[in-house]
Amino acid sequence: MARITYLEAIYQAQKEEMERDQSVFLMGEDVRCNVFGTTTGFVDLFGEERVRDTPISENGFIGAAGGAAMVGMRPIVDTTISSFLFPAMDQICSIIAKSRYIYGGQATLPLVIRSCLFYGNSNAAQHSDRPYSMFMNMPGLKIIAPSNAADMKGLLKAAIRSNDPVLSFEDSTCWMAKGEVPDDIDHVVPLGKGDVKREGSDVTIIGIAGGVNVALKAAKLLEGEGISAEVIDPRTLVPLDRELILASVRKTGRAICVDPAHLTCSAASEIAATIVEHAFDALKGPVVRVTTPDTHLPFSPHMEKPLYPSAERIVDAARKVMGAKRAAMA
Repeated sequence: MARITYLEAIYQAQKEEMERDQSVFLMGEDVRCNVFGTTTGFVDLFGEERVRDTPISENGFIGAAGGAAMVGMRPIVDTTISSFLFPAMDQICSIIAKSRYIYGGQATLPLVIRSCLFYGNSNAAQHSDRPYSMFMNMPGLKIIAPSNAADMKGLLKAAIRSNDPVLSFEDSTCWMAKGEVPDDIDHVVPLGKGDVKREGSDVTIIGIAGGVNVALKAAKLLEGEGISAEVIDPRTLVPLDRELILASVRKTGRAICVDPAHLTCSAASEIAATIVEHAFDALKGPVVRVTTPDTHLPFSPHMEKPLYPSAERIVDAARKVMGAKRAAMA
């Protein structure tokens, strides 16, 4: 075990998989410059053929990565910020997501598209998007959203080894948090397998990406009020571990979905709908979503920060669902 940061976990996962498999290579904007510290020394270790800087043309280089994957390579594409996925929507949705299906399984696309959720630091509207829910609606893509270093390393390694295209959404609010990470080169977290981050009996809190860590803070506050909160981390949004979520909600009878993305058509919305559809008989109160309002993000930190899920907002939501239970008993 080693205690490392989220960013160091990304570095280790990429390095280990590039050493393990010669078909894995890295490409993207300024990867040789090591902007966020996830490619330290990669040119010296792997050479310029396997560490490729790209022009600022996401539609072009993501399309090139799709072609490389079709002919047997395993590209890791670093698009820096998730907002930069939008110029490449045609390649991602029309080609990469669909090729295996439209060619009847003759084409496989083992590539990973990495991007960070770069919100909460006055990056303004064009650089603060959290767009994973948009891609959940596109069949053919797998999606990971890790909340800690161990899951980041294990999920990224699983994504690189997968024969399907995987979008890796890496939450910048988690970057510097350290955690215990196994040294084992085969530390792989299976795609589609969620995790119980905290056991509880009164209410289930499902967090997405950095929302998990906010949920854990809220759970500690709720403990002081005599409310036992269970915190679930889906880890993978596609495929989603519905059974884990439903099992927890059936146990507690109450559910709160915490999602840093916008409210409408969010991952929280899909999870809430799943709970109502499949565990309605177990619910003792309403399913509550704690998300970001449907507005673009302002530059002003005083305006921006209150928009995101917070421990206080989650505590208020928990009081609401617990109050619904007390009212029903009165």
